[in-house]
Amino acid sequence: MTILNVNGIDLAYDSYGDEKNEAILLIAGLGTQMIRWTVPFCELLAVKGYRVIRFDNRDTGLSTHFSDHDTLDFEALARTLMSGQRPNIPYTLEDMSNDTIGLLDALGIAKAHIVGRSMGGMIAQLTAIRYPERVLSLTSIMSTTGNPELPPTSPEVMALMTRPAPNPREDEAGYLAQSTAFARRIAGTGYPFNENEYHSMIREELQRAYDPGSIGRQIAAIAVSGDRRPQLAKVVAPTLVIHGAEDPMFVPACGEDTAKAISGAEFMLLEGMGHDLPEQLFEKVIDGIVRTARSKI
Repeated sequence: MTILNVNGIDLAYDSYGDEKNEAILLIAGLGTQMIRWTVPFCELLAVKGYRVIRFDNRDTGLSTHFSDHDTLDFEALARTLMSGQRPNIPYTLEDMSNDTIGLLDALGIAKAHIVGRSMGGMIAQLTAIRYPERVLSLTSIMSTTGNPELPPTSPEVMALMTRPAPNPREDEAGYLAQSTAFARRIAGTGYPFNENEYHSMIREELQRAYDPGSIGRQIAAIAVSGDRRPQLAKVVAPTLVIHGAEDPMFVPACGEDTAKAISGAEFMLLEGMGHDLPEQLFEKVIDGIVRTARSKI
């Protein structure tokens, strides 16, 4: 793991595979760290002949945090948005898109294949929109376009995601129980939920960094990002949109909308998958990423 200064902040990253190979940049989701792209996933992808790079988004993991900003007041954010005003937030998804390009610059990589999951899919979309000359292909996983007419995340799922959690330094069991309840709720039913592996990953994240305010700051960045469909229509990179048929966070219509917005995009709907990436689907997802990466504009 290495830390680079990018756009005035620190970004932590690591990579797999030969550095001379074409790069695939993996972008993590809301409030999660780069280790959600697991080592087996990265290694399987690298074996296909790519340099695979994963990194901690700003405000997560070992990258720079914005903890000096106030904790997000969700009701105040909603009121501000409903009034048509733009809330004062520490950063935007555009800033996070700039981070991806800044990381590539720091690594001396002119072009890369961009893969993002959930919020990372939004960042990947923006990168393809704003930096078409840098993006060889785009894969957007379990994400959405920002279309306000799409079905929203259910209040129940939002409540599970945003409710205050016990401090893991004081009550690790309580923290794990709440985190696990949410993970189970958004997972699909087609594949077994491995609670022991999930607990190990959460403990690893806690060892790397604990910042309960970061998820709110990233939700705020998503909330002000707007509808990307007009810009997605201009994307020229070969594109794959992957979505779980049982995703309760962004229902399948969100993935369909993403694919519809991008000319020539392939839509891959995976039965039994929710808002998660089970290891049983690694090969299928990786095959899709590689097929798209080998496409020609």
